[in-house]
Amino acid sequence: MSNIDGTGAAAPKFALGIDLGTTNCALAATPLSEKHADPQSFAVPQVIHPNEVKAEPLLPSSLYLPARDELPRGALALPWAPMTRVAVGRFARDRGAGTPVRLIHSAKSWLSHAGVDRRGNILPWGAPDEVPRISPLDASARYLEHLRAAWDDAHPEAPLDEQEVVLTVPASFDAVARELTVEAAVQAGLPANLRLLEEPQAALYAWLADRGADWRKEVAVGDTLLVIDIGGGTTDFSLIAVREGEGGTLELERVAVGEHILLGGDNIDLALAYTVKARLEADGHTLDDWQMRALTHGCRVAKEQLLSDLDKPEWPLVVPGRGSRLIGGTLRTALQRAELDGVMMAGFLPVVAADARPAKRARMGLQTLGLPYATDAAITRHLAAFLGRDGLARRAPEHSFLHPSAVLFNGGVTRSPAVRQRILEVLGAWVQAEGGLAPTVLEGVNPDQAVSRGAAYYAHARAQGGVRIKGGTTRAYYVGVERAGLAVPGLPPQIDALCIAPFGMEEGSEVELPEPFGLYVGEPVHFRFFGSGARQTDTVGAVVSPAQLDEVAPIETTLTVPEDEVGQVVPVHLHARVTEVGTLELSAVQDGTGRRWKLSFNVRVE
Repeated sequence: MSNIDGTGAAAPKFALGIDLGTTNCALAATPLSEKHADPQSFAVPQVIHPNEVKAEPLLPSSLYLPARDELPRGALALPWAPMTRVAVGRFARDRGAGTPVRLIHSAKSWLSHAGVDRRGNILPWGAPDEVPRISPLDASARYLEHLRAAWDDAHPEAPLDEQEVVLTVPASFDAVARELTVEAAVQAGLPANLRLLEEPQAALYAWLADRGADWRKEVAVGDTLLVIDIGGGTTDFSLIAVREGEGGTLELERVAVGEHILLGGDNIDLALAYTVKARLEADGHTLDDWQMRALTHGCRVAKEQLLSDLDKPEWPLVVPGRGSRLIGGTLRTALQRAELDGVMMAGFLPVVAADARPAKRARMGLQTLGLPYATDAAITRHLAAFLGRDGLARRAPEHSFLHPSAVLFNGGVTRSPAVRQRILEVLGAWVQAEGGLAPTVLEGVNPDQAVSRGAAYYAHARAQGGVRIKGGTTRAYYVGVERAGLAVPGLPPQIDALCIAPFGMEEGSEVELPEPFGLYVGEPVHFRFFGSGARQTDTVGAVVSPAQLDEVAPIETTLTVPEDEVGQVVPVHLHARVTEVGTLELSAVQDGTGRRWKLSFNVRVE
């Protein structure tokens, strides 16, 4: 391999995969000089105790903002940042368990939350005024910057910004969340030409990497693989079909993804905290909100320890005291394995029927602002809704829902054998009740590191050739078009939703809508955009009712033109392009002149 590419820059030496997780981040690499990818996890140096740095396989997605005199000078020093005063990683997570108002976590979930200003300094959420704050975008960039700096320190001859880099996102991330993820990556010093990859696909790539050529012996044409990804903040479902390619070879194609469900380890942590709280209150102890935050973080650590070591019957918990009896008021207890299994099975993985659907409860007129967590915590009901939705049911009309052939588990929650077994029992019962065969399990993937390893495998496959999963956009996208017609008092103009990018539109492709439209120029206007993960058969130019879709971020803008054209309506054709990182660009091109106005999603919520 040449050391210099066509631009005169050093050619990349490694294919790197980065998992920007809600709970943990990870990085994996494989040399591009090797014909076959063998991604290896990179141990990330981080502060684990004051003045102590250790390389660990995961970097907790935690950022701690210490008080001015809380730690001695240099206590958080890193080899590449000796003067840093902010902690990222394990120490941040552990310190934040005792002082949660100074801890930032779940930044990835905030980055996808359209209801807040994701560029605004809002985290730690709900912290008192004396605590400094940063934005979800900046917090995400801090985690990525730590990974980049750690890699560069260990590989000065192959800096990360010169390598082939793939960064993963949830399959359910919309175009705005993807754009923000790329922006955070560039802010952190990652290469501007990085690519995004959906996490469930990355997990399957890790399985392919471990199986080598033998993967074709475990699946067959017509199989549908279900990836169940239950992470710290989200639950993702994806379906990948096995098809016959040219020459009888097997090909993989992602055919469906679930909705963005904020339901995962964070919810389990809170449920465990309330379980422990009830036990403590029964013994005469009372916990305030501050102590509940500390208990929740403690339950997170306890849950992870119990899931990683099945021989442990319990894990100790310490709840800091308050007031003058700070030391004497400290409560010591433990999270019991029976409590963990009970909460997860009864609350998050109940046995339900195949036609079960997530419960909807009446909303209060007023509520505190925060992350839009799922109102129904039962993952099994969300899975039934995904497999039974209309677009999938039509693929197998003889069944009431799509029957997967095999299951691949990913995400830290699925480390638990009890979790996997319950999901398989429920899913198998659904399929067998309709005369089908229970799905098999694709074994062997480490759920903590599969996403980063799979992303590195994908980066290698793009550069050197290898198995690729066909994908494209995870949703169909639409733009609102106002119907021309007579004004009627009291009635707003009717809006149609026009499909500009169908489900599965490939990255790097562009389409032009055949019908011309009128575009107002020179005056303030707004554009409405919609999306749907369920409508998989709509083609470019299809017109549907907005009521059937989910509305995404609007655009309010003024399209600049010479002064003598202000207020005119010009004929245009719409061009939609899916970028190489999976974001959507819409342009209006004026007929005759070729003038182009680019319409970008508004990523700032005012």
